[in-house]
Amino acid sequence: MNPKLQKKISNLENIERFPAEELLELLPVKKTDNVLDLGAGTGYISLSMAERVNTVYALDNDKDILEYLENQAKERGIANINSVVGDFKEIPLGNQFLDIAIASISLHEVQPLAAALKEINRILKDQGLFLCIELEKSETSTGPRVSSKDMEVEILDAGFSIVNKIYPSTQIANQSVYMILAQK
Repeated sequence: MNPKLQKKISNLENIERFPAEELLELLPVKKTDNVLDLGAGTGYISLSMAERVNTVYALDNDKDILEYLENQAKERGIANINSVVGDFKEIPLGNQFLDIAIASISLHEVQPLAAALKEINRILKDQGLFLCIELEKSETSTGPRVSSKDMEVEILDAGFSIVNKIYPSTQIANQSVYMILAQK
């Protein structure tokens, strides 16, 4: 494995996060659901979600990291994760194809954000759910961030309604987090 990929995997695997199971409790998941994990990386969401749903589509723009995720799934006997190499602004899936989309600490990297949110809306079925987990923008933020207020406005502008907003006390990398659950 090339050193650059090894470093990326190590960084993703060692980041402090909420247990994925806690995040997934926020969603009324059914065994028949098809779910999109946007910015799937090493599979933090995908691997936990797979046992609860019909199919998980793990989208990432890094083919090599998706190959790592596929190997992780294979080692765990998980066969219902489909890797999708793609961009948030042009998701290579059909209209009204999915029941749930989850973007965990990934949308702050996308410009323009509106294009990605409209794509998420496009691929979700009517009444489909979108869970956005992001780092809150603050004076001490390093790197790109989107404030919860700005994210809420963007989500509404993309055609969603807000179901719930959560501001957990738990932090990720010493940064505040917010979660917005929206419905198409």
